Amino acid sequence: MFRIVLVEPEIPPNTGNIIRLSANCGAILHLIKPLGFDLSDKKLRRAGLDYHDLAHMTLHNSLEDFFASAKPGRVFACSTKGTTIYSEVSYHGGDTFIFGPESRGLPISFLQSLPEGSVIRIPMLEGSRSLNLSNAAAIIIYEAWRQNDFKKA
Repeated sequence: MFRIVLVEPEIPPNTGNIIRLSANCGAILHLIKPLGFDLSDKKLRRAGLDYHDLAHMTLHNSLEDFFASAKPGRVFACSTKGTTIYSEVSYHGGDTFIFGPESRGLPISFLQSLPEGSVIRIPMLEGSRSLNLSNAAAIIIYEAWRQNDFKKA
């Protein structure tokens, strides 16, 4: 299974949409505190509809706690600062995709700590800032899943 990691997500509907994405493609969702909302938030539940029970979701106190408990294999940071286009990578079941907070993304120090080619980006027109978090997660996860013949990885 793929892992989706949301570091300090801020907008409930984005997280709700990613809960739904996780449930529909079999990914495991990890949420890193602090969250910018309460997990019982109405907007979160509306976006996730009834998929909360179908999604595998774990809450962690920090990114360090996630790494210590989940022990991920290959890790890809998803960032507008990436140098590798997401579709140029060959993904494998078990890969982990980390997304930063909507307002600021992942810290540069974290991005620089990863091996070359592990910071991926989605191409955009020049002058564009970023895509919506749930849209970006869907684009990247579906590409990884497509490369694995839509099998539960």
